[in-house]
Amino acid sequence: MLGEGSGVRAIIGEGLWVRAMLGEGSGVRASGFPNSLIFIHKSRFMKRILFWLSAFSFHAAIAQNPLSKSDSIRQVMQTVKWYDLDFTEAEADSMLGTLSNYYNLYQGMHKYYPSNDIPYPLAFSPALPGMNVSHKKDKLFWDIPATTVLPANRNELAYYSIPQLASLIIQKKISSVELTTYYLERLKKWGDTLHCVITLTEDLAMQEARQADAELKKGIYRGPLHGIPYGLKDLFAVKGYKTTWGSTPYKDQTINTNSYVYTQLKAAGAVLCAKLSMGALANNNKWFGGETKNPWNLTQGSSGSSAGSAAATVAGLLPFTIGTETLGSIVSPSTRCGATGLRPTFGTISRYGAMVLSWSLDKAGPICRSAEDAAIVYAYLHGTDGNDPSAIYHTFNYTGKTDWKKLRIAYAENYFKNIKTDAPEWNVINTYRSLGANVKAVNFPDSAMYPVNLVSIILNAESAAAFDELTRSNRDDLIERQDKNFWPNSFRAARTIPAVEYINANRYRFLLCQQMNEWMKNYDVLIVPSFAGRQLSMTNLTGHPVVVMPIGFNAAGSPVSITLLGNLYDEATILAAAKGFQDKTDFNKKHPPLFSN
Repeated sequence: MLGEGSGVRAIIGEGLWVRAMLGEGSGVRASGFPNSLIFIHKSRFMKRILFWLSAFSFHAAIAQNPLSKSDSIRQVMQTVKWYDLDFTEAEADSMLGTLSNYYNLYQGMHKYYPSNDIPYPLAFSPALPGMNVSHKKDKLFWDIPATTVLPANRNELAYYSIPQLASLIIQKKISSVELTTYYLERLKKWGDTLHCVITLTEDLAMQEARQADAELKKGIYRGPLHGIPYGLKDLFAVKGYKTTWGSTPYKDQTINTNSYVYTQLKAAGAVLCAKLSMGALANNNKWFGGETKNPWNLTQGSSGSSAGSAAATVAGLLPFTIGTETLGSIVSPSTRCGATGLRPTFGTISRYGAMVLSWSLDKAGPICRSAEDAAIVYAYLHGTDGNDPSAIYHTFNYTGKTDWKKLRIAYAENYFKNIKTDAPEWNVINTYRSLGANVKAVNFPDSAMYPVNLVSIILNAESAAAFDELTRSNRDDLIERQDKNFWPNSFRAARTIPAVEYINANRYRFLLCQQMNEWMKNYDVLIVPSFAGRQLSMTNLTGHPVVVMPIGFNAAGSPVSITLLGNLYDEATILAAAKGFQDKTDFNKKHPPLFSN
């Protein structure tokens, strides 16, 4: 769930000291560690040395220590310097017994591997104390056109909006079976070109499409998603199908549950056609089957980690898809591919049945071709089944209408100052002004509110815990990338993050949430270039919603996007503002030429 621009980097404690010597034969003997851990195969030598170079390596040396007491004291004093601490010899001496006790506790915990689906009970909520989250539900009305016709050129059907497809379904100008077959054929034709499909769920799709048609004949209509095909990022579990998480260690994994997201869409009558590619364990766009491509430029990756979701939507292989974001994974591929993505307020869609990367950062959201489509999908997704400790139900009373005179809209002038005046970003501001909005220039105080990169501590600590089993079982050797900037090393390096620092990072996060909410209460919509400044990290930490949408093309012919930032639980306003821009322009209606025939 990490986007290409997320900037998370792992730092390994290369200077931590360990006594090790090469043993005879095929193993490596490491002095001072339990007998069960003494012999390490040569091919894994460097990995295990790095593992024991974690900040807690000295626990083992103390528990069964061949060193002198003075050496152990020096080892503790040297190690804590990695934590920006300075202990005296006497202080280090007094710690030895407690560290040994901690080590024994760790050993007891490590008799079992915690699976990824075990909940973390201390749930993060972006709502501050005293904040009222509305639960009042109004009836939503969708603008389903009555005059939609089937195109003479069937290739144009690939890019019909959800309301247009719903119109065809309601008027019985096309059946769900016919529509599903059409999109399955496009997935089969172009899926390999984009490397965007992990599993084609054809049997399930046809079963759900037949059910949708049968219900319609009986007069049962579930709403605008009834009979509409879609795809899921392959970290959402669906019974009877593999859920691979995009990585070799899990490529044959099946999970005997239906995720909340799948259950909600099934109840809305939508038809699941494919489980789509994602970067390995939700990072970047490379998975065990290759690199997912940008439909506008096949020499370029689609960015990550909701790589397949964005690529398939923009290429017209599916009307809409579902992605996730921890730190940029809806914003980044939507930007690269030219999709309209909604990253909703943290906790407004239950993540039950989805892979965990970070309990306090993961979010699910729709990736579509328009803001109106995203609003329709979100209307059926938002809420909770009670299985996600962080998830709640909140009001989503979307109308798609905006009073431009009353809308408090601003743009981050400090982010725009280095952008050329003829760039697409400035056209966004001019378009809103032409609609009658008073767009105010403001300075977004990111440096003042966010002086330290807290997200790196929080995300790395939580992800290492979520994949503790992978590291301890040694199966992280199977992950597609083994460079220092990818998961195996990140998970190891995160062992050096003290619990105290992780907790304090979250306390500083609370202050950030306070400051961000206090600042945003003055605006309904803030316009920011999608990867400018620190706002991506900040708003993922605070849980604020964003819509990212295409606004033009750069000199190389690649899509350019903008981000509309809103207040907590106010997806309706930013989606309506995005719809206003898209009704006035046609950038979201542009399609990659290769996939238009």
